[in-house]
Amino acid sequence: MKIRNPGAWASTSLATIAAAGLLSGAAWVNADQSRESPLGNLSPQQQEAIDSAYHLSSAFRTVAEELLPSVVSIENRPAVAAAWNSTGKAQPSQDGMRNENPFKGTPFEDMFRGRGPNMSPGRSAPAPQGGIGSGVIIDSSGVILTNNHVVAGGGEVTVRTHDGREFVATNVWTDPKTDLAVVKVDATELVAATLGDSDRISIGDWVMALGQPFGLESTVTAGIISAKHRGIGITARENFLQTDAAINPGNSGGPLVNLRGEVVGINTAIHSRSGGNEGIGFAVPSNLARWVGDQLVSGGSVKRAYLGVGIQPVTPELAKELSVKPRGGVIVTDVYPDTPAAKSGLESGDVIVRFGEKTVTTPQALQLAVERSPFGKELMIEIVRGGKVMKLGYEAEMQPTDFGTKTSEEKGRTGKRMEGLGLEIAPLDSAVAKQLGMEGIEGVVITSVREQSPAAKAGLAPGIVIREVNRQKVSSVADFERLMAEHRKDDSAEGILLLVRSEKGSRFIVLDS
Repeated sequence: MKIRNPGAWASTSLATIAAAGLLSGAAWVNADQSRESPLGNLSPQQQEAIDSAYHLSSAFRTVAEELLPSVVSIENRPAVAAAWNSTGKAQPSQDGMRNENPFKGTPFEDMFRGRGPNMSPGRSAPAPQGGIGSGVIIDSSGVILTNNHVVAGGGEVTVRTHDGREFVATNVWTDPKTDLAVVKVDATELVAATLGDSDRISIGDWVMALGQPFGLESTVTAGIISAKHRGIGITARENFLQTDAAINPGNSGGPLVNLRGEVVGINTAIHSRSGGNEGIGFAVPSNLARWVGDQLVSGGSVKRAYLGVGIQPVTPELAKELSVKPRGGVIVTDVYPDTPAAKSGLESGDVIVRFGEKTVTTPQALQLAVERSPFGKELMIEIVRGGKVMKLGYEAEMQPTDFGTKTSEEKGRTGKRMEGLGLEIAPLDSAVAKQLGMEGIEGVVITSVREQSPAAKAGLAPGIVIREVNRQKVSSVADFERLMAEHRKDDSAEGILLLVRSEKGSRFIVLDS
């Protein structure tokens, strides 16, 4: 089953409907001009400006009327309710915990129940009993697209449609890596929305967010696309659309639509200090949602291709050394044996500038392009090696579930992930030290850094060796963990002072704890 079915109402183009709405709006304005305007005598230019505003209002109205029947409210009642912080670790509920929502500023804010329109967004409610969010029907057979964090927990998922009917989900398929989920209900006479092409949307385009913020059903807000390709560090696979259309707790899983009535995103997260909208919201692009949703419906899981490399962004400093432009590609730091990358002939130091039909500027973009590669078809990888442009062939293979662990073990390293800092470290054995040109150096090597994490913001990257923590030497992963534990016990401590070494030499940095 493909979740591209436009649904019954889409048999007539919504662009045509919207155009009709604009014409009817214009007719209403002109007819109303026969009366005396409450604004007094207006110049032709002033009247034209007012007419244009009415036309835009008519477009918003038309899209809302057509899309709201496709928007649903979703409630999840897990068997065991647990609060989760932004790192994904269970946290016990505590009464009187500074009267703050522990999910503030994360997509999991929706999971905090008990809020109402008169409740301060920054106040805590009773312990969460499950998730409350939104969804959008994308197939009239009962297929609904939403967020993973709305339905996670393994409980009973209840769907309430726009016309007031309630259904218990018969199937729930999830993909935590993108925070997307598909819910299936047995229902008839459902109105499906159309998934649009999110690649065609541009910064500045008008969009509307539909959903159930704070449990207030059938709410519509409007704004523009304010940025694209955002990674904010809340999921493993990110390529968010950013919008200033008001998104609040409860909007998660609802559609972000353009003025053609097409769903271009799935509302997922907000950036907030107060717990409410502050003009920065994030949505999973519809093209990624379609790719994930199709696989969830057809097979219950997402099959991803992989390359088998370690990568890092091209900084201005590295760009000069590698003869490329800043953000002009992605640097290969490691090529793991017996992987598609090794078979393609990639080497450490190569800069990948194009993968298949996609221009690559960030590790995030490369990762998404690789994972969506079609199986059984050769793609071209364009690289810069030693200042020269080269092309290599790549044939997609399915990503092993133990890929990250397996490669670390094969390289003689057992990585340790430090979630709070957003990095992963491993022992600096002789083979790795030789590869990095750091023979005789003691410390631990950084193997991975999460985007937008404290480690990333401090300038840490894979391949950097940590030699000291708060002026104490580090010779093993155990040393690093012990020193970090001591730092956390010190109530007066603020930042963490690290002595690190890279190919450029040693330097001190301060890492926010």
